[in-house]
Amino acid sequence: MPASTNTTRLAVDIGGTFTDVVLETPARTHTTKVLTTPRAPELGVMDGIGVVLAEAGLDARAIDVVIHGTTLATNALIERKGARTAFVTTEGFRDVLEMGFEKRYAQYDLAMEMPPPLVPRPLRFAVPGRVVAGGGTLVPLDADAVRSVGAALRRAEVEAVAVGFLHAYAHPEMEREAAAILAEALPDATVCLSGEVCPELREYERFSTTVANAYVRPLMSGYLHRLRGLLDREGLAAPLYLMMSGGGLTTLEQAARFPIRLVESGPAGGAILAARLAAQCGFDRVLSYDMGGTTAKICLIDDGRPQRSRTFEIARIYRDMKGSGLPVRIPVIEMVEIGAGGGSIARVDALGRITVGPDSAGSEPGPASYGRGGARPTVTDANLDLGKLDAEGFAGGRIRLDAAAARAALARDVGSPLGLDAHWPAVGVVEMVEENMANAARVHAIERGRDVTSYTMIAFGGAAPLHAARLAEKLGIRRVLVPVGAGVGSAIGFLAAPIAYEVVRSFRRTLSDLPVGEANRLVDAMADEARAVVRRGAGDAPLTEERKVELRYRGQGHELVVDLPGRPLDDGDRALLRAAFEERYRRVYGLVLPDIEVEAVSWSVTVSTRPAEVEPVADPGPRRRAEPAASRPAYDASLGRMVEHAVHERTALSPGDRLDGPAVIVEAETATMVPAGFTARLHPAGHILLERNGA
Repeated sequence: MPASTNTTRLAVDIGGTFTDVVLETPARTHTTKVLTTPRAPELGVMDGIGVVLAEAGLDARAIDVVIHGTTLATNALIERKGARTAFVTTEGFRDVLEMGFEKRYAQYDLAMEMPPPLVPRPLRFAVPGRVVAGGGTLVPLDADAVRSVGAALRRAEVEAVAVGFLHAYAHPEMEREAAAILAEALPDATVCLSGEVCPELREYERFSTTVANAYVRPLMSGYLHRLRGLLDREGLAAPLYLMMSGGGLTTLEQAARFPIRLVESGPAGGAILAARLAAQCGFDRVLSYDMGGTTAKICLIDDGRPQRSRTFEIARIYRDMKGSGLPVRIPVIEMVEIGAGGGSIARVDALGRITVGPDSAGSEPGPASYGRGGARPTVTDANLDLGKLDAEGFAGGRIRLDAAAARAALARDVGSPLGLDAHWPAVGVVEMVEENMANAARVHAIERGRDVTSYTMIAFGGAAPLHAARLAEKLGIRRVLVPVGAGVGSAIGFLAAPIAYEVVRSFRRTLSDLPVGEANRLVDAMADEARAVVRRGAGDAPLTEERKVELRYRGQGHELVVDLPGRPLDDGDRALLRAAFEERYRRVYGLVLPDIEVEAVSWSVTVSTRPAEVEPVADPGPRRRAEPAASRPAYDASLGRMVEHAVHERTALSPGDRLDGPAVIVEAETATMVPAGFTARLHPAGHILLERNGA
């Protein structure tokens, strides 16, 4: 959503440990981090809003718009804390959710486990009724059978129902008929239809996405409406927009209806921030690195555009392997996410190895050093023990850390089993989490054919600047940018997001037989639907539109995306689409298959407001050496020992200032480590730029 010079805007990002709040006024920007309140997340949001409003000296009525992203849906799916959900499907398809793709993701592991479905078998029901692919009715829906299912679900005290019938992506009438019957039997339950949630081919992904949406909808809808009520009560009547996984904003009503589209909303804001910073600073290739209290997220951005995908796996249960999670088909910014955050718990496993995460201490009880009842050591405790964190100034001084408790927990759970003393248990924990992140970044880049050494890292999130330089060393990256407001980077990214909505429909035809008029009517109707959603929040603002089609060689199982022309299709476009597809196919696979028909599978239209223009900022380079405010001992991995680090206040640095490592640059929401062998300087836009000497 484009910024305006005379508006006051609020952004809120709820993470597993911290809730970040950013208040952007015409005069300046105010930020804060408060602990997330898991049992009632809206309370933490209101606490953070109160802090920034008090700092700015403003009343809640001064805010013009609120933009919100959250991991609540993701956490509910990972922790299996959603609604009691049932699944109703076509007779014969009861076990699709459990059969999945009918293949093993780890072929040679005899102990491999598949992710358990969100709906157990006793709550999966199949009813007579069958629509064929062309739309004809093979078997009429058995209404009495649906009523019997409704009665059984009422006795089972089901809170949500997902309805997924065969071919409902194109012919949803039978699903709607069943939903009307179920709504009578279950007036207080939420009912989600696959033809609305995911109107695309492939029944397993469609059913899985619909079930996931139903599973989190009572939780998310309740939370969003409670938050809206609290905002209204405080006089904050500004429009509330929700960040979606694909990088656009949507209305509260759409978010409450399709909360599955919010699962990666926080990380999406970070990717938007990194893309804009790349444009501002003139970086062609960027590795976005976002590390918070619970997870770390890594995203590749080429030429200012994050990579995007139509599929995503939630809650992978086995070594982050593809296929070990729950698949959903939603627009998403493509990234890798691992359980490596400040709150990730460290331990020694049965083989005598230090392991970190993926479980997190979160905000309740939190790391041992928080003094909130947490007893197990975390990455935050290790960083405190290594002198990288200031016990008195953590989170802007709102949380006072207990260094003795951190060292005791590390000594008990890591040092004692391995015979390590002093600061070495903490060294092991930090080294392990940094290697985990480096390995995830390497694999993510290799899978996409990228050489990560040619990228600039942009590091943000409360924990990322602590680890960024060491991670860059491991990856062979020579330059790291720590932006202004790095500790609340994703929330800042929300402020740059456009209001956007994507509509996808499956319409399978070979290009040679494509009925152009029918395709145009379909795409125009999709554009009208997307435009109507965006107009609710954008008013009369100028809109952009992207039209795409997914094509494949007939008989293949995967598609490539091709842009549609910005006008109605005509008969001559069949050849143009085939040429565009084969050019893309040759680029990806190195060949084309000229004798095979090309088939259109799914069509998509994205409508959005125009993002604000990014003005490049020239970098003249460093001019003067900055003088430190103080010094303190901290561990430097490149030297392998505790050494004195010069301490610099970020607010005291001016553009052109430079400093050599070892040093630490402190600010309210994070701290940036500058190891030996690195030089840091303040970019004219206010960002910290770290460069490896001699690289």
